[in-house]
Amino acid sequence: MKLKTLSAAMILATVPMTGAFAAAMDRSGQSIAAFLQPGNYFEAGLSVLDPDVSGTTSAELGGQATGDMASDYYFPSAALKLQLTDNFSFGVIYDQPFGAKAEYTAQSIAFNPTGNDGTAAEVETENLTFLFGFQPTQNWNIYAGPVYQTAKGNVALRGEAYGPFGQLSYNANMKEDSELGWIAGLAYQIPEIALKASVTYRSEIKHELQATENITHPLAGELSGANMVGAMNPLAQYQPGKTAVTTPQSVNLDLQSGIMANTVGFLNIRWVNWDGFSIRPNDFGYVIDALVPGGNLVEYNEDQWSATAGVGRKFNEKWAGNVSVGWDSGAGNPVTTLGPTEGYWNLGLGLQYSPAANYFIAGGVKYFWLGDADALTAANPNVGEFEDNDAWGYGLKIGYRF
Repeated sequence: MKLKTLSAAMILATVPMTGAFAAAMDRSGQSIAAFLQPGNYFEAGLSVLDPDVSGTTSAELGGQATGDMASDYYFPSAALKLQLTDNFSFGVIYDQPFGAKAEYTAQSIAFNPTGNDGTAAEVETENLTFLFGFQPTQNWNIYAGPVYQTAKGNVALRGEAYGPFGQLSYNANMKEDSELGWIAGLAYQIPEIALKASVTYRSEIKHELQATENITHPLAGELSGANMVGAMNPLAQYQPGKTAVTTPQSVNLDLQSGIMANTVGFLNIRWVNWDGFSIRPNDFGYVIDALVPGGNLVEYNEDQWSATAGVGRKFNEKWAGNVSVGWDSGAGNPVTTLGPTEGYWNLGLGLQYSPAANYFIAGGVKYFWLGDADALTAANPNVGEFEDNDAWGYGLKIGYRF
C-alpha cells in the first residue's frame, strides 16, 4: 500500500470544517496538517457556519422566546509548506482560531427591550503560524516556531438579563491588539502504510486590549469612565486600564493509517485549556461589582475536549471521499448568553476532485447536533434555557503541489 496510491485519500483527512462549531470560542481547530504534506505544497480554504440557536428566558425574565441569536459567519484559511532540503522544511499557516458572533434580534425584556437595538457581540482573532521543521530521517519530523496573533472585539448589552444594564445600555469596543506565542510538535510517519502520527502544542497568548466603554442612561444621557462608575456605584474607584484577554493553550493529537487498499482511517483529538478563561472590560468590572463582585462579561469553567474520527477512500485517480463523526465536550454549563450551547455531536461528508496529480478541489459538509445549555450573565445566574439547537457547516479547499 504505497503512499502514491493513497495520496488523494490522505488529503481528504484534512478536509475543511474540522472545528467550525466547537466549545467556547474555538473555531478553526488549529490544524498543522498542511505542514506535514510531502514536498512543496499550498492550500487555501473557506469555511462557513450556519447555526440556529434559540431558547426561552426564565420566568423572572418573562419566559419569552429569544429567537435565533447565532449569526452566520465564515473564516478563511491558507497554508504554504516548502521542503527546503531533505532535512529541513518551512511553513506558514493562516487561520482564525477563536471567535464569536451573537445577535439577539427578537424583542424581549431580557435581551432586546425595544425590538430594534438588541444585545450583540463579535470577537475576532487571526493567526500567522511560522513552522521550522527538522527531519533527521524520512520517518521523523521535529517542528517549532513563533505564532503572531491579533485579537479584537465589540459588545453591546441590552435588557434585564444584564442586571444594571437592563435600564441602561452598555457598549464596549476593544481595539485590535497583537502578541506573540509559540508552537512545537513531533510527527512520525511510515509512508509505505500511509501511517502518520503527530502531537502539537500551542502556547497561550496574552493580550491587553484598549477598550472604549460607555453607558447611556435614559435620564442622565451618556456617561463614561469615572462619571459612569460614579453614577452607577458611588463607592467604586475608577482606575483606567486595558482589558486582559488570554487565548488558551492547546494540544492536538492526529493519527492516520492505511486500513485497506486505497482507504485510510483518521482520528483527531484536541484539548483546549478554557478553564479559568474570562473577559472583564475595565469599566464593566467596576459597574457589575456593585451587584456581583468578581463578575465577568464572558467566562468558562471547564477545559474543552473534542474528537473527530473517520474514513477516507480513493475511488479512482480523480475522485475520493470521506465520512467522519465528531464530538465536543463543551466548556462547562451554565454558559454565557453570548454562546449558549454545550458541546455537540456531528456527522460530516467530504468529496475531493483531482483534475491532475498535483492539484485538487475538496468540499465538505457537516451537520451539528448542539448540546443543551443553561445561560447566565455576571448579574443573573438564571437567564434561561437553550435547547434542541443545530448548525450546518460547509467547507471548500484547493490544494496544489509544486
